[in-house]
Amino acid sequence: STFRGHQPGSPKEEKEQQEAIEHIDEVQNETDRLNEQASEEILKVEQKYNKLRQPFFQKRSELIAQSPDFGVTTFVNHPQVSALLGEENEEALHYLTRVKVTEFEDIKSGYRIDFYFDENPHFEDKVLSKEFHLNESGSDKTQNKASRKRQHEEPESFFTWLTDHSDAGADELREVIKDAMWPNPLQYYLVPDMDDEEGKEEDDDEEEEGLEDIDKEGDVDEGEEDEDDDEGEGGEEDEGEDDSWNTDGF
Repeated sequence: STFRGHQPGSPKEEKEQQEAIEHIDEVQNETDRLNEQASEEILKVEQKYNKLRQPFFQKRSELIAQSPDFGVTTFVNHPQVSALLGEENEEALHYLTRVKVTEFEDIKSGYRIDFYFDENPHFEDKVLSKEFHLNESGSDKTQNKASRKRQHEEPESFFTWLTDHSDAGADELREVIKDAMWPNPLQYYLVPDMDDEEGKEEDDDEEEEGLEDIDKEGDVDEGEEDEDDDEGEGGEEDEGEDDSWNTDGF
């Protein structure tokens, strides 16, 4: 048999091509075995460093607890999360004290996200959790048509997403929390301050440019006045020169 696009040649050529294809298949099998071995070793490294990171995550949680508005500010500042936060959702997040992502022991089978809350008027549970189960390849286990359709549908709100466990396999919000917010929440907490600082610097630059323009215009105007004075009254020439140096200041 011949593959698509191949024009049959002499029996000798076909035999050589068939042998080449068989060798390619052998090389590909060896490559696949190496990839599997690499995946296993990478997984062991991830498991090792996942344990090493835990004390730092614990210390970070203790420090975050000293800033009551850290959780709600971090979520509000993330564009994808804030799009799901209505007024009531945001009010409830003011009671958020801690977020924790816990990967399952083997890492590749999934993880759980825990949200810890102080006592509040919105719900009784102090911990709201959601688990995500993955298959061996690291993708979502739920891959039927219904789940694929829901994966591209936005949930009604943040807490609707959090409390919906009917399809806890496929959604983008959990990736945002696990892969962006959990590793470094500080970058989202500081977003407003960074923007304000940049805005302040831009305003300062504009003010400085405006003052420079005014100074330049003043210099030109005074220079013209001095020339007029020089032509009309020779005795005032020295005063014009002194005024010009005082305007520059240095």
